[in-house]
Amino acid sequence: MAMRLATQYVKTCLQLTEAEMAMFIQMFVDHQASLQVKVLENGNQEVVLLDNEAGQEIVLSFERKFNTYVCSGSCCITDKNLVQLMRKAVATFKGSAVVHRIYETYTMIYEYEQGTVIKIVERKGDSERLIYEFKDTVGMLEQMFRKVEVEQEILSIKSQINDLLDLRNDIQDVAVREQIDGRLQLMTRRLFALEA
Repeated sequence: MAMRLATQYVKTCLQLTEAEMAMFIQMFVDHQASLQVKVLENGNQEVVLLDNEAGQEIVLSFERKFNTYVCSGSCCITDKNLVQLMRKAVATFKGSAVVHRIYETYTMIYEYEQGTVIKIVERKGDSERLIYEFKDTVGMLEQMFRKVEVEQEILSIKSQINDLLDLRNDIQDVAVREQIDGRLQLMTRRLFALEA
């Protein structure tokens, strides 16, 4: 099995409430991650994690916006414990991210949306191969099932056509009949387009 060299969070976006921010920090503390939390003057916070394998600090900056803390940026992690904790944080707090899991001869690219993996791509050199892509088939079918506007318009047009035909049969005036024929022609074109 190939050994992962590093995990790079290319684009990461987490939006946490104050309570979730405390849970985020506690999650790292519970797993014995070396970290410091710096509270800045404007209410922003920096979570500084120590990547033991790379011997470097990873700074996650959380900007305070109203009652939430927003972290968006990128970082590269080699420590397996931190990699797992970041993956868990993105999933738990419904974050979005593009994550590159870097191996010696290839890179696996994971796209997260609302904490769920929506796409996995394998990149070797210049070529890319789609491994997985989320398709909400049930949601799409539900959406199609709920789209009844077309059927309702078809029923409405058919009813109007029937009414116009009855009216045409009752009226003897040629000019009025021609107007009705014009409307019928437009309605049948629309009906044909909707049923196609």
